[in-house]
Amino acid sequence: MSLDSLTVALPPPKPLRLSEAALFLDIDGTLAPFAPRPQDVRPDPRRTQLLERLNQGLEGRLAVVTGRTLDDVDRILEGRITCVAAVHGLVRRGADGALHEPEPHPGLEAARDTLRRFAVRDRGIIVEEKGASVALHFRQAPTYAAEARVVALRTARETGLFLQHGDMVEELRTPGASKGDSIREFMQTAPFQGRTPAFVGDDVTDENGFAAVEQLGGFGVLVGRPRATHARFGLRNVEDVIAWLEAAR
Repeated sequence: MSLDSLTVALPPPKPLRLSEAALFLDIDGTLAPFAPRPQDVRPDPRRTQLLERLNQGLEGRLAVVTGRTLDDVDRILEGRITCVAAVHGLVRRGADGALHEPEPHPGLEAARDTLRRFAVRDRGIIVEEKGASVALHFRQAPTYAAEARVVALRTARETGLFLQHGDMVEELRTPGASKGDSIREFMQTAPFQGRTPAFVGDDVTDENGFAAVEQLGGFGVLVGRPRATHARFGLRNVEDVIAWLEAAR
């Protein structure tokens, strides 16, 4: 499916058949509503119990694919999900618990310093250090959005870091695997092999994941307002995602 092919509302996906599926889920804007600060997203008993049931029904074929750090994923999901692709795919923990992550890029220190200097302009600008990347959040300071994007782009050019655009966030990453790459890696290993992949996400950072599952014979589910996307289906919000997951059998 072409990225430019759809800008209208997508149909909702049919209930997921657990015996046939491999499921990949984003967190922010998908499993949890956006919060003013990344640390404000907290564990939720309903979500945790649902993910535990899904993981059991899928026989381990459930992975969280997110821009958050691995520690943050384990905090929010209470350590219930083993398979995780964190920091937009740079850090991956497999079904066997083995951790795969790159050496941090040498340009990260300079990037952090530059973003911190920019952040002193407004208390709503947050610099989040994520090991292999550093993120500049400006959801609470939207008047600085244009300037933040310029600073991030210039810093990426100066340091050689990869610039990851997001919803009111710009992230400078160690070059390496993407969300789509991590989904492909999971699908080549047990217990994911031989099943139909589905990826649920909301942001432009999820597009290479949508493209990956489409290429592997599966489908993407876009959460939120319609836009150009590789996803085949759509859900309106986090509550719709939870309801769809609860209907899986």
